[in-house]
Amino acid sequence: MKIIITGSEGLLGREISKYLEKNNEILRLDLTLGHDLTNESFVKDWFKKNKANALVNCFALNDHVEKNQKRGTLFDISLDSFSKFMDVNLVSLFSVCREFARNNKKSRIVNFSASTGIVSARPDLYNGEHKHIGYSISKAGVINMTKFLATHLAPEIRVNCIAPGGVEFNQDKEFIKKYSNLTPLKRMMKKNELNEIVEYLCSTKSSYVTGINFVIDGGWTIW
Repeated sequence: MKIIITGSEGLLGREISKYLEKNNEILRLDLTLGHDLTNESFVKDWFKKNKANALVNCFALNDHVEKNQKRGTLFDISLDSFSKFMDVNLVSLFSVCREFARNNKKSRIVNFSASTGIVSARPDLYNGEHKHIGYSISKAGVINMTKFLATHLAPEIRVNCIAPGGVEFNQDKEFIKKYSNLTPLKRMMKKNELNEIVEYLCSTKSSYVTGINFVIDGGWTIW
């Protein structure tokens, strides 16, 4: 099977690519590799030249800040930064999905949302500061876009979504402890725990599954 992975050099994209390449041919798309997915002309040209059985969209503008930076509150957010999240996480995602669908019939698309696309991020996790509302709203939009695409691209193309909870990587110990205590399973996600659900959704084993958002968050959103 040939699988295109966008955001292939990010935390999850790298892990998923490494796992899937054992039994599949992987085509990697990432800004660090010179691929600008916000450029509509590039997207149209690239997908016309590169065919595949499945598309996994890991690319996104994330809401990470350096340890010495402050997040601020809703009143500190500029409209330009809000629009940037929409442009990358929704407009560019739609462009990528559309051009893949235009050039690949009988295929599968897997999008990535987030738990904060379902429920609000908790300010108490960030010392009273706020995660960027643009990120959360854009990730909520990914879930709805997935349902829309699944409806309009059926029956030839199946489209599903994954909404992960917090992934442990290099956060400080206090944050990991606070997050874990707020989760029924009492820990954060390991970066390899999405590999098999992605593989399932890319394969024919999920042949009767479309338009679904798979929430993989350790129970975070069930409280």
